[in-house]
Amino acid sequence: MIEFDDEGFLRVPSQWDSELATNIAKENDIELSEAHWTVINAARSFYAQTGISPSMRPLIKIVESEDVTIANSITLAQLFTPQVTRLVAQIAGIPKPSDCL
Repeated sequence: MIEFDDEGFLRVPSQWDSELATNIAKENDIELSEAHWTVINAARSFYAQTGISPSMRPLIKIVESEDVTIANSITLAQLFTPQVTRLVAQIAGIPKPSDCL
């Protein structure tokens, strides 16, 4: 059984899969595009390497290495709502970033 904490973050990140990501996105009225997946995969990769969910500045930097056209706060907010890092983490199945209130 997949469990989430009170804020909607996956309790066990290893339970994540693309179907779960798609469902979480749909619950937030987001249809995942290639750009979304670029950001999600970059965040998951950063978390796998560091054990830390990326805050906005690191997220922009890691996305920039994948697709410079979406590596800015305005575009990320258009893709994921103004709560970019929170929603990216929820969809990516990684813990709440430290910059989230």
